[in-house]
Amino acid sequence: MNVILNIIWLVLSGIWLAIGYAVAGVVLCITIIGIPWGIASFRIASYALWPFGRTTEPNPQAGVPSMIGNVIWLVLAGIWLAIGHVVSGIALCLTIIGIPLGIANFKMVPISLMPLGYRIVPVDGR
Repeated sequence: MNVILNIIWLVLSGIWLAIGYAVAGVVLCITIIGIPWGIASFRIASYALWPFGRTTEPNPQAGVPSMIGNVIWLVLAGIWLAIGHVVSGIALCLTIIGIPLGIANFKMVPISLMPLGYRIVPVDGR
């Protein structure tokens, strides 16, 4: 079922989300200061391509620098990305077929708010 949902997600919204996050990652990596956020953007782009069957979890090795980076990200981009995911999720939930896709959008809100200090892992724990 995850494969079917991922394919529908990819066609309807995943490819555009992934492209957006990847472009943001390239732009951030061009500036030397933005490299940590660029890498986080690439990580979110891979998650946006294939979200079903994967989840996020806190990275135990993340420390104070990740927290400071998340605060900067939250102020500059995170709040707007989260609003976009919520609005898109609500719009997708208006149709019966779009409900799982809307839930996937809601699932991406926490990592779009604070991407540093989190990692993307399979749901089954592999």
